[in-house]
Amino acid sequence: MRFFTGVDEPLALALRLVRKRHREGGRTAVFGPAALLARLDQALWSEPPLEFLPHLRLRPGDPLPADAALTPVWLLEQPAPDLACDSAVNLGFDQVDALTGFERVAEIVATETQARAAGQQRWRRYKALGVTIHHHPQDGARPD
Repeated sequence: MRFFTGVDEPLALALRLVRKRHREGGRTAVFGPAALLARLDQALWSEPPLEFLPHLRLRPGDPLPADAALTPVWLLEQPAPDLACDSAVNLGFDQVDALTGFERVAEIVATETQARAAGQQRWRRYKALGVTIHHHPQDGARPD
């Protein structure tokens, strides 16, 4: 579990982590609120220019596509266990228990007060579950 706190540009960091994991051959589930996932969806098409990264957005209630195993990156508002992703990037999904089954998890916590408070809650929940956390402060701050 890697916790990135004090992140000024969460989408930029998420893009970097997702691209890195894709180059390594991994499958990544990205969790977050719908509006943030929509922005990430657009960024995966165009940033950097001419470097499209194959991905799909699965909205709550959508059926799992038959060719799901071919897609390396998934954008999700809630877990979909049948995707068989080995990594997760979390941009604000609060159900920590659902993320502990991934081989790798990167928690991205923005600098805004509300995001920091939610990140601290997730940190405490992971600790309560006995998860080992590696902290990567982007602003020198440490969570409670």
